[in-house]
Amino acid sequence: MQITDGTVVSMDYALRSDGGSVIDQSQPGQPLTYLHGHKNIIPGLEAALQGKTVGDEVEVRVSPEEGYGEPNPALEQVVPKERFQGIENIEVGMQFQASTEQGPVSVRVVKVEGEEVTVDGNHPLAGKHLNFNVTVQDVRSATDEELEHGHVHQSGGCCGGGEGEDESGGCGCSH
Repeated sequence: MQITDGTVVSMDYALRSDGGSVIDQSQPGQPLTYLHGHKNIIPGLEAALQGKTVGDEVEVRVSPEEGYGEPNPALEQVVPKERFQGIENIEVGMQFQASTEQGPVSVRVVKVEGEEVTVDGNHPLAGKHLNFNVTVQDVRSATDEELEHGHVHQSGGCCGGGEGEDESGGCGCSH
């Protein structure tokens, strides 16, 4: 079966930087599974997998525009250290949830200078080329429920851990 919109794809992958270091990878026997055509993975990788079948090996270099986008300077902000109540040592690399008008946003500390802390809400891979090595492990048709919800329902329970349907007859997923 070919990978097309509405198929569930399981793949082993390794993601490397332009320098060749591994940024992320699937673990042996634990492939990444997603619903193709529903924006569950970055656009550049999804496009490269279109039409592939089980056993296909794909190497693709995804541009920032087709990955996590270019960094948005508006998502970098300098805030007073006093806003980090209860945290004594604030260090570069720490991650926090910030409350914004659009809801919670993950930010990471990129600079600490005196009483000022610079946080960045951009994805850590924004602005970077992404180099994927992928092996397609499985392709199947999505269930009607998966298509309706827009994501894969893992085996052994709805949405990866439930014991089936909830009181309303649904799986308890937030769709």
